[in-house]
Amino acid sequence: MEYISPRQIWDAVLGELQLQVSKSNYRTWLEKTTGLERHDNQFVVGVPNAFVAEYLDKNQRSLIEKTLIGIVRDDIQVTFQVNGRIYAINGDTFTSAKPGLNANYTFNSFIVGGNNQLAYAASREVAENPGKTYNPFFICGGHGLGKTHLLQAIGHEALSRNLHVLYASGEQYTNEFLGALRERRTDEFRNKYRSADMLLIDDIDFVTGKEQTEESLFHTLDELQNANRQIAVTSDRALQQMPHLSGRLRSRLEGGLVADIQSPEYDTRLAILKAKARQKGIEITADTLEVIAQNIRQNIREMEGSLNRVVAYAKLIRDAITPELAARALESVGNQTPAQPFNARLIIEAVAESFRLSSADLISPKRDKDTALARQMAMYVMKQEMNCSLAQIGKELGGRNPATITHGCQKIAGDLTSNAYLQERLNDIQGKISKLNTPQG
Repeated sequence: MEYISPRQIWDAVLGELQLQVSKSNYRTWLEKTTGLERHDNQFVVGVPNAFVAEYLDKNQRSLIEKTLIGIVRDDIQVTFQVNGRIYAINGDTFTSAKPGLNANYTFNSFIVGGNNQLAYAASREVAENPGKTYNPFFICGGHGLGKTHLLQAIGHEALSRNLHVLYASGEQYTNEFLGALRERRTDEFRNKYRSADMLLIDDIDFVTGKEQTEESLFHTLDELQNANRQIAVTSDRALQQMPHLSGRLRSRLEGGLVADIQSPEYDTRLAILKAKARQKGIEITADTLEVIAQNIRQNIREMEGSLNRVVAYAKLIRDAITPELAARALESVGNQTPAQPFNARLIIEAVAESFRLSSADLISPKRDKDTALARQMAMYVMKQEMNCSLAQIGKELGGRNPATITHGCQKIAGDLTSNAYLQERLNDIQGKISKLNTPQG
């Protein structure tokens, strides 16, 4: 009998579903899904983001499974996967064998300079000899300096050695812990985090001041360290800059190695820009990159945003990328840190333009119906397109709290299935973002 791949099976399911749901529903929730794996009575569907996973799990599971059973002629259940994470039956979740690591964040792609030599060398040592040298390992430094890159590079190396790696942000750990308390699943939560060979926690400073979460994290780290399992964490702040961190958790983290990353010097900035341009397929001369490296001094994320800005500016005015053009594109940025990362600002501008408002309206306290709807769309797109945390989105949109962001995202996600106007706006916004972010080359 001819083998039929999960992708072929799912394509057949999509063909059936396209006839059973509205066009806008299909385009919003199903069009970008794919069949990934089939194991006995489990079928794994890949989805582009968490909102799609949650919506399909709660609202379309019955229809999808009925259609799938009709295709495979066998009883089968569906799970949804995004970024290495499985969304299973009834919304319960578990981490798959491959954590959600960015494929680009490896040691080979990391640019080493005087500002990060210690952190890089220590990260290599931790990855090659987990649990034996620097444990726990603490990387600190300002926004966008490469902490997450190094942390995930450690994870990639450990995975290649067949270790069980668990990667989570401080916000994710906190939310999962609180959810486990609420749903009386603390044993499941504890087993998940204490069974890892290597635990990687990004932005651990998120847990500071949260007494129960800190208590849980301390016992998790304590058990892992006693079992000689590797712990590595990152923070935007040094330990002495976290006065609300509990004493024993601070002591635990200080007991390993603390490595800080400084802002990159000129030569490192230039090397990073060359690597980013090569990765994005952008044709740009060395003297143009020098202009960007001289103007932007703070962090890597800011430099990448400025490179995107120069490319977008060249496309908008239909001109070649030259040092003079780069200087004009960065004129408003100068030597200061922009208030918002380029991609976040781009989304806000695109949403505002689509709704015929100003960017300032979306950030302002205005609460009229049109402004509120546009602001909620910006929340949804920033979460979907950039996978921003609730805290990041709130900061970009004038200091909104996480509950407001969650409500806004959920409202747009729900209304998109039946609101043709919102679907049209979303398509328009995505088109604007795509045009501005497409590299020239």
